[in-house]
Amino acid sequence: MKKYVSRITAVLICLIMFLGENSPIYAETKENKDPGTLYSKACALMDGQSQRVLYGKDAYTPLPNASTTKILTCILALEQGNLSDVVTFSDQATSQPKVHLGAKKGEQFYLEDLLYGLMLESYNDCAYAIAEQVGGSVEGFTKMMNEKAKELGCSDSHFVTPNGLDSEDEAGEHHTTASDLCRIMAYCTWDSPKSSDFLAITRTKSHSFNSLSGTGYAVYNKNAFLDMMDCALSGKTGYTSKAGYCYVAAAEEGGRRFCIALLGCGWPNHKNYKWEDAKKLFQYGLDNYHLYQGSKSAFELDPVRIGCGYRKGKLSEWGKQTQLSLSVACGDQSMTFLKADWDQAQIKKEMTEIVTLPVKKGKKLGKVSYCINGETIYSFDICAGEDIHQWDFESFFQAVFQEFLL
Repeated sequence: MKKYVSRITAVLICLIMFLGENSPIYAETKENKDPGTLYSKACALMDGQSQRVLYGKDAYTPLPNASTTKILTCILALEQGNLSDVVTFSDQATSQPKVHLGAKKGEQFYLEDLLYGLMLESYNDCAYAIAEQVGGSVEGFTKMMNEKAKELGCSDSHFVTPNGLDSEDEAGEHHTTASDLCRIMAYCTWDSPKSSDFLAITRTKSHSFNSLSGTGYAVYNKNAFLDMMDCALSGKTGYTSKAGYCYVAAAEEGGRRFCIALLGCGWPNHKNYKWEDAKKLFQYGLDNYHLYQGSKSAFELDPVRIGCGYRKGKLSEWGKQTQLSLSVACGDQSMTFLKADWDQAQIKKEMTEIVTLPVKKGKKLGKVSYCINGETIYSFDICAGEDIHQWDFESFFQAVFQEFLL
């Protein structure tokens, strides 16, 4: 028996070698495909439109994120301040460690110029000066940062400093997750009313400016990835001894939007690991995900039958079932998202409220969701499409009166 088993095994091995990668035994299934080996301790690739995590490695694990924090500092400053605001360096700002602009106490600048220093050179003192100007104090500004993160749907982020240097307060250590960082990057790049300003700053190669007293400065973009892939839009590097090398970036190609975040992507002497991981993640997205348009026709709902109701109060409607039309409050939502060939799309419809009379037009009765692999991508309320009234003695006699006496 063993003799025959060994012969069968040998034949199978030869067959696999002959068929090569075309063999169903040898070939890698698309469901198991991933970007390959990554250096990052945690990372995420996100659909920039639906904000679905397309690939993650400990994507929801809280970790320090160093100067990638500055994308949130930048967008808040753009939204809450004016580019022409005058910013004065305080003792606290000038005491920040390198990398820094090196401005002196009392030196003044326009906010716009300091944002270039913040994002191109990652200057720590610029972050503090900006925070004090926009938030009234660093503490006031970090409160704004945490409120904004919560508003954007971040699930596990806590910001203690505007520059990302490791620190902690009574609520915990400065941290975020790869997923949250992608979510913030997507907002900065596409969804903020100041996204165009954010991109203009972060894509600039160099910028020269003067303080209000006339001292000249020049800053140069340290985001080398902008020249590594044609689709690269924006990004921000970061490093502390605790966080390791970090990177967050956005890319767009053919209408497809991608964000990546890398946390703990090597320590000295491995500062280039982040570029390798970034290329792998973006290329994985480009190779496997295409634009998919969810059909709004799938949201067309059959009416709900209810008894003893009426629309116009006619006697002919008495005692009969009434059909209540339903609508889905999806507005002009495009329902465009990224989908791989192996992803399974599904529509879920559920009524969460028992329909009782009377019914007011617009009343929320349930929800309809577009799901990918069981994860909700878009969700909209199911609402009553019209008013349905309830019969009572007064409405009944009014109907009788109109039917027989008028």
